Amino acid sequence: MPLLVLSAPDVRRLLGYPDCVAVLRSGLSALAAGRADQPLRVIIRPGVAPGLMGVMPAYLGGPAGGYGIKALTITPGNPAAGLDAHQGVMIVCDGPTGVPRAVLNASALTEIRTAAMSVLATDLLARPGAGDLAVIGTGVQARAHIRAFSATRPLRRIRVAGRDAARAADFAAGLQDEIPVPITACSSVADAVDSADIIVTATNSAEPVLRRAWISLGAHVNAVGACFPAARELDSETVAAAALFCDSRAGLTSESGDYLLAVADGRAGPEVIRGELGEVLAGAVPGRRSDAEITVFESLGLAVEDLAAALHACAAAAAAGVGARVDF
Repeated sequence: MPLLVLSAPDVRRLLGYPDCVAVLRSGLSALAAGRADQPLRVIIRPGVAPGLMGVMPAYLGGPAGGYGIKALTITPGNPAAGLDAHQGVMIVCDGPTGVPRAVLNASALTEIRTAAMSVLATDLLARPGAGDLAVIGTGVQARAHIRAFSATRPLRRIRVAGRDAARAADFAAGLQDEIPVPITACSSVADAVDSADIIVTATNSAEPVLRRAWISLGAHVNAVGACFPAARELDSETVAAAALFCDSRAGLTSESGDYLLAVADGRAGPEVIRGELGEVLAGAVPGRRSDAEITVFESLGLAVEDLAAALHACAAAAAAGVGARVDF
């Protein structure tokens, strides 16, 4: 059987944000209904290495389903060398036979899938008509989120902030030509999130970059950057005051520093966890309960999300004749 190989440009061409949001909705619904299976990711963190590796296997049922495994390295020093901190491969295998079908660039897949998950969470949890977007961060995920929201929602304005004001200004200017609404670089996070009804934190900070005092009532927050128990982007007051949603309870309670450190501070506990997005999609858990409620989606990423996105990219590649094919 020929093996399909999809490069980063191939993945970006085949996996548009609106389509990715749709397949993620389907994948999470399948997981909630028991038609998908996945364990918690395995993290390899060698003490002598500059980064770590996460290994994420999953199975998605159905005629277009299959097995998948993503092996992704995270190397914090990569951006200084002009590389994405996330590097790796996604392997897709046939469901009935287990035969390898495709290998995809996992850096591009993760970039698009992560931002599309924030769009889906926002669709489910934000107030109707929310369109004032604030993005904290100036890296790959910050850029992907601006593109994803611009491609899927009517926005009124976008504000960005980062640890370096000059870099934030360059970042905003570099995106403005492709984004149809104004992008403003702010000198502080507090200024960027003032009156925003959609907030994205996409940083590699280990300490809070967003504080409850800066968040307007009714805002929805997508917390993207902190995916380890010792790192956080949100202060404990934000977690304590919000209705907290996740893609996986097991992942949240074992991996999310935003949640675990708020628990350690004595400011939050299981009562702040409203539910998983798949449960919201299934109608088993309510989403937003009032216009004044602050909602938070703690984005850790699931293997089934990557697999659903990869399967869609493979089908699109077959239809368009995109990608390399090798005799495996």
